[in-house]
Amino acid sequence: MGNGDSRVRGLAARAGGWSARHRWAAVGIWVLFVVLAMGIGSAAGRVDVDESDQLKGETHTAAQIIDDAGIKEPASETILIQSKDASLTSTDSEFRTAVTAVVKAVEGTGKVTDVTSPYDTRTISKDGRSALVQFDMRGDSDTAGDRVEPVLNAVAEVQKDHGSLRIEEIGGASMAKQYKDAFGDDFKKAEYSAVPVALGILLIAFGALVAALLPVALAMTAIIATMGLMGIVSHVQPMSDTANSVMLLVGLAVGVDYCLFYLRREREEREAGRDAGAALRIAAATSGRAIIVSGVTVCVAMAGMLFTGLAEFEAMGLASLMVVAVAMVGSVTVLPALLSLLGERVEKGRIPFLRRRSRRGNGESRFWTAVLKGVLAKPLVSVLVAAGALLAIAAPAVGMKTENLTLDQEFGNSLPIVGTYNRVNDAFPGGSEPAEVVVKAKDINSPEVKQALADFKAEAVSSGASLGPVDIKLHDAQNVAFVYVPLVGGSDQDKAAKSLETLRDDVRPATLGKVDGVQAPITGQVAGSHDFNDQLLGSVVPVFAFVVVFAFLLMLLSFRSLTVAITSIVLNLLSVGAAYGILVAVFQHGWGASLVGAEGVGAIVTWLPLFLFVILFGLSMDYHVFVVSRIREARLRGRTTRDAIQHGVVTTAGVVTSAAIIMVAVFAIFGTLSMQSMKQMGVGLAAAVLIDATVIRGVLLPAVMALLGERNWYFPKWLHRLPDLTHDEAPEPVPSSVAGEGEPVRV
Repeated sequence: MGNGDSRVRGLAARAGGWSARHRWAAVGIWVLFVVLAMGIGSAAGRVDVDESDQLKGETHTAAQIIDDAGIKEPASETILIQSKDASLTSTDSEFRTAVTAVVKAVEGTGKVTDVTSPYDTRTISKDGRSALVQFDMRGDSDTAGDRVEPVLNAVAEVQKDHGSLRIEEIGGASMAKQYKDAFGDDFKKAEYSAVPVALGILLIAFGALVAALLPVALAMTAIIATMGLMGIVSHVQPMSDTANSVMLLVGLAVGVDYCLFYLRREREEREAGRDAGAALRIAAATSGRAIIVSGVTVCVAMAGMLFTGLAEFEAMGLASLMVVAVAMVGSVTVLPALLSLLGERVEKGRIPFLRRRSRRGNGESRFWTAVLKGVLAKPLVSVLVAAGALLAIAAPAVGMKTENLTLDQEFGNSLPIVGTYNRVNDAFPGGSEPAEVVVKAKDINSPEVKQALADFKAEAVSSGASLGPVDIKLHDAQNVAFVYVPLVGGSDQDKAAKSLETLRDDVRPATLGKVDGVQAPITGQVAGSHDFNDQLLGSVVPVFAFVVVFAFLLMLLSFRSLTVAITSIVLNLLSVGAAYGILVAVFQHGWGASLVGAEGVGAIVTWLPLFLFVILFGLSMDYHVFVVSRIREARLRGRTTRDAIQHGVVTTAGVVTSAAIIMVAVFAIFGTLSMQSMKQMGVGLAAAVLIDATVIRGVLLPAVMALLGERNWYFPKWLHRLPDLTHDEAPEPVPSSVAGEGEPVRV
């Protein structure tokens, strides 16, 4: 069977062997799977996360009451009319003329309803310089942003005739339109640019078009198949656009990485003198197995999001889990088939000016050979310096402040509507985002309910939670009332949250809470943020415990080493901690914030720390499993532990570096977006992957293993009953002159 003929056992090896022998069948099955998944998913349609399912607690209860009552809340809009100086107030004729013109203009569009004048609703600021014209958009609130442009144009025309006044519109519809105009294509551009960036880096890494296209093609087909699966699964677990974007990021990262690991090992074995068949079998038995171990670990980490109880997180977790599983299966099945079909043609399309870099024997990196020489010469010093540096970087994370970013924090001055938002909040604290009390009663018009509503309205102001005006909107037929309460604190999340607590803990029990059968959950932007934070904080411990415990067990079973399992967890936690420290330093403390366009944010978006923990813990295992597998492989061949560490790190350095550069480049694209939450995600992920692939895998891991020596392979006797998922690694590469003397490879 040629040089290096090897008998292989194990899932990855058997899958690779079958695919290589049944090449066209393997490719055909994969193509059929992708087509069927996409076709069935498209036919089934995607069910997105409903607002009523986003959160638990009061926010969920309020949304459920509204849904059950069949009430469709319209998109509310507000027009601020404000004097540019103190010389003009609401009592002046010019001001009144402007208000009348605004009311007439918006009514004339035919797109609005329930237009109210500030002189009727008393929505005039205390200094008399500001007033609010309020109205609702006709039609479905979800699509109001698509219909608001004529209203915005009408308001702009009135502004032209009143230069001494500032006339601006803000609301759900106008914000949605500005967001879509400014950033709607931002995400798409980032997503679309990720693929050519990855391809460009792979071209540099491989120097051949076909070899570079293979990982991208496999990753993209995995993503396409997962999109279809998301449509099918969404009928059980609703999905979202955010989940789709995260799925694409994760799918591209792991899909390219897995193929890169496999392809590089196959190339390395051929360069060492093995024939194509033997090289492919060894790649299946080694890199293929590492891909499965890594993939399962990443899936477990992503599954941690399912424990949050937050619909958006559950959607992201399930979508990410699916794309990793699909990419993993594709890498150990269809990739061997394609490599077998292509043979030497995988080197086709060589780029003239990108000649293959010269390598040391067995594909060892010269740079990392030099680094490892110093690290292994003084491992204790290396550990102290590297760990000390990472702990110093992680230190700012101790004072991390998380909050749902306000409009001005999220977009800064990049959107004109941010200025309007701030001016409305200054003149009418909490007016742009009032708390909404959804009151459900057996008879909303009964005397006791009416009195309780009146008492609530008065008490909300007298308690200091609101400066008013408190508005009540009745839905008699459904026995539901909406009470809108501007919160003291306005855009200051901390102060507004205290006002909300006063409403929930003091005002409501003393008024509406005294009427039997009345439900009065309080929702709104501030309440939603508060409930989200509470639920997210409550899920941190179970998610953390699930991910860490299961990752530990997988490492223990895969390497049958208690030391390796513990080391894996500790190093990954150190990597995540360093990423947290960088986020806090840049976005909260503002150190170097101008370099990434993050001045004045002052906080980390609430959902990001848990999201980063899950994503990074999973992705870090890619490199860790790949490197440690290679070290263990060399150790089982008879090398000393120190030689095995040297060999394992330097032979994997090239592929780990290429994979890390791709990940960093893709994540960095999201760091260039204007939304601070996306910028934070991109910077956090890019920084963590860079640290993980260099300091952690190139310095700390080899230094720690060198210090531990033979204790790296410690496995207590009482654990021997656990399933054995290890394998006997491939033999040392042999030159072509000794063909036919290959040793068995077991997985």
